[in-house]
Amino acid sequence: MNDSFHGKIQNLYHKLIDAWNKRDAQGMALLFAEQGVQIGFDGSKVVGQEEILLHLAPIFEDHPTAPFVTKVKDIRLLGTDAAILHAIAGMIPPGKTDIEPAVNAHQTLVAVKKDHEWRIELFQNTPAQFHGRPELVEEMTEELRQLLNN
Repeated sequence: MNDSFHGKIQNLYHKLIDAWNKRDAQGMALLFAEQGVQIGFDGSKVVGQEEILLHLAPIFEDHPTAPFVTKVKDIRLLGTDAAILHAIAGMIPPGKTDIEPAVNAHQTLVAVKKDHEWRIELFQNTPAQFHGRPELVEEMTEELRQLLNN
């Protein structure tokens, strides 16, 4: 895999996570393509930079959102101008020091390169509850906790 490509996609993802952790709705929205799609943990779907901004701004203003702890698991090129990133994510609730397993998630980011710039076409944050398999929830939580200890 081309390290330059890998780094650019990972950097785009980290900018998105950093913007969330800083509660920066505009910073998040600007990373998306003009008609980029964001699908949240609760299933909300918003399309386009403006709609993403309008959706996120009140969330950050009205709720003490928890920061993400993430680990990129895979980045693959899909042709020459598209890529997909898979990551796992946990959250540390405000006032807590440990990851809350109930909100662990799989995150998928699809990026497209247009005019020499990578933008997010899709970001989806899917609950990782592993119904009936609590050992998988604990395994993911432990993998994310390792990042806190580094």
